This record gives sequence, structure tokens and C-alpha cells, in this order.
Amino acid sequence: MQPVLPCHRIRVTTSQAAISARNLTLALGSDDAPVEILRGIDLDIARGETVALLGPSGSGKSSLMAVLSGLERASGGSLLVAGQDFATMDEDALAHARRGRIGIVLQAFHLLPTMTALENVATPMELAGENDAQARAQAELEAVGLGHRLGHYPQQLSGGEQQRVAIARATAPRPDLIFADEPTGNLDAATGHEIVELLFARREETGATLLVITHDPELAGHCKRVLTLGDGVIATDTAA
Repeated sequence: MQPVLPCHRIRVTTSQAAISARNLTLALGSDDAPVEILRGIDLDIARGETVALLGPSGSGKSSLMAVLSGLERASGGSLLVAGQDFATMDEDALAHARRGRIGIVLQAFHLLPTMTALENVATPMELAGENDAQARAQAELEAVGLGHRLGHYPQQLSGGEQQRVAIARATAPRPDLIFADEPTGNLDAATGHEIVELLFARREETGATLLVITHDPELAGHCKRVLTLGDGVIATDTAA
């Protein structure tokens, strides 16, 4: 991989941008003793781009993903995500903005234990008012190789199968962006390899922009761009 210009000098037009952040900050704790987590992030990610986010523990990776995905409000700066001004939204508005536009895959799967695989994928779409949620959920589960597991509950599925359900849940609404936080972190090497291939196959099929946090070299190697965070700022930005 060859180094390119620092990300704060990479620019895409508004029509090309999936994510555009300027001087993005996040501080947690009290006003008297704030803890600075993100300390001025400038970042442009083009639509359809695949980006790996690396960095040591405590560098701010998960916090940055939380802010970019609308799970956490930034403390300062500007942020446009999928054409929406996330910087000015409250929590309710962010939740509404995420719906249908952003899919999230996490290390711990976060499937509802009282729902079947089909229900775990269909229910978020039903809550969003999608009329064909059941059919779309079934089609997506079939696409990730779980057409024979529609009626199974999470405890009846292996770790790899649960992550397949989580990927189906993220991609079924055909979101503009997919965020994945250590999606292979709880899986053995062979299963992790299968999940990497599946995640990128589904991204290719949907055309979504993908931002993934990982310590897995194979997963990072699938991305066209790699960002490294250090102490709340982007330290390096490289492209294939």
C-alpha cells in the first residue's frame, strides 16, 4: 500500500460524499473535567468506498464510528452523513436519520434472543414501515446462506451463523452506509475468513459505503483505504 495525502487534504464533492466531517470533536465526562476522545477529525469518504479503521485501544476508533453512524452526538464540528446534517440533530432525529440509511454490524452480534433469525432481520424494517419486510428478510438470509435457518433462535445458531444474521439485518434495508466494528473478533480464523468474504460480497451487491474497525489484516486488506487513529486524530491515511 502506498501513502497518500493526509485525509484532511482529500476532498470529494458534496454529491460524491457519503461522509464529510470537519473539525469533529467528542468530549465525554463533566464540563469541569472533560475527557477529549476525538480531537479534530477532518474526513471525506466517497460513496461506495471501502475503508478500514485501525489504531491501538483507546485511540478513538469506536467513538469515531459511533459519531459517524449517529449513535453518539459529536461535541463540535460539522458532519454530513448520507446527505444528512448529523451535527445539528438531537438523539431522536439521529435515530430517524439512521433508519434505512445506515446498517451496523458489531462484534457481539446483538441479536434479540427471543426472536428467530427471520424476525431479527425483519423487525427493524417493519418498525420502519416497510411493507415487504418479511420477504426481504427471507431473501437476505438466503443470500447469506441461512435459508434453512429462518426459524432458528440465536442460541440455536453458531457464532458464524449469528454474524451472518447480523450482516443480513444490516444489509436487508439496502443502506447507503454499512459500519462494522470488529465483525470477526468473536470468531475463529476459518469462520472469520468466511464472514470477511460474505461481508464484502454483500457490500458489493448493495453498493454501500463500508467503514470497518478491525485488527484483522485480512479484513483490512480487502479495503481500498486504510485510516489509522492515534490519540483522537487521524495519524495516517493510505490507499491501495
